[in-house]
Amino acid sequence: MKISTEDFIEGIKSGNKRLIAKAITLVESTKPEHRSQAEELLKKILPLTGNSIRVGITGVPGAGKSTFIENFGRLVISNGKKVAVLAIDPSSAINKGSILGDKTRMEELSKEENAFIRPSPSSGFLGGVANTTFETMMICEAAGYDYILIETVGVGQSEVLVSDITDVFLFLKIIGGGDELQGIKRGIMEMVDIIFINKVEESNLQKAKNTRLELKRALDFLPSKEKDWKVPVLLGSALYNEGLKDVYQKIDDFITLKKNTKRFDEVRTQQFEKRFEYWVQEYILAMMKKDNSVEEAYIQHKKNASDQISNPSTEAKLFVEKFLKDSRSEI
Repeated sequence: MKISTEDFIEGIKSGNKRLIAKAITLVESTKPEHRSQAEELLKKILPLTGNSIRVGITGVPGAGKSTFIENFGRLVISNGKKVAVLAIDPSSAINKGSILGDKTRMEELSKEENAFIRPSPSSGFLGGVANTTFETMMICEAAGYDYILIETVGVGQSEVLVSDITDVFLFLKIIGGGDELQGIKRGIMEMVDIIFINKVEESNLQKAKNTRLELKRALDFLPSKEKDWKVPVLLGSALYNEGLKDVYQKIDDFITLKKNTKRFDEVRTQQFEKRFEYWVQEYILAMMKKDNSVEEAYIQHKKNASDQISNPSTEAKLFVEKFLKDSRSEI
């Protein structure tokens, strides 16, 4: 039975987790009839959004992201807040299948009344975040969740994409992962707001302190992402709830600074602009695929590029020019 947009809105506002989950499924759907209702829903809940703190959490596989999120989420709840976790699971590049195991990994957090955990497949989307994560975040905000924690699969371009849709970017680091400054090579260090060195115990405390010193030195050579903010490098163990209160406090300090300098609203505006640009590309591609002649031209230009008949950028330019020319002639 189809759920009306009004019922979705009432369910979201009342915190009905079943309807919140169904609303997210609607937004994730690529079916035309679902997209239409999703657009209507997102438009109507827009006034209810924007009141959360959006935290992106990344780190290499094995950094303890899920354990961190579970215990940090419980800490946030103990401070009278509601937490939504958007855990992006890796998808198979072949069949788009997803593990979706975060609800089992975050067993204790999932039992909390004021927690909502939504595992979503990345579906091969570049960067380890789902292509509708931003819209999913809006639904959770409309439902009254104070903290939105976005866990990425921790691959490649995820750092860029996560920093584009969040207020705080937290990087989890572990000791003994090879080059201690590996993050710099991938550009992570230029985007982080807080670094948490996880899995610190008595046996590796000195190594952790050395790693912190190296990271701080590296940060001194990089331009500040936010004026008057020195990226803190914290030590702790998510498993044993050590250092999590420090992270919570630093997030609060960072948000306060951004609001005082008017950067908070400025960055939020930029996020919407970037989502606009993303969806423009998506809808143009969708229009192209509907037109058989355009699709044939797309295939031909793509083949010219793959056969090295011409430069890929040249073929892309020729294809887009043809598409725009054909579109204008139909008006």
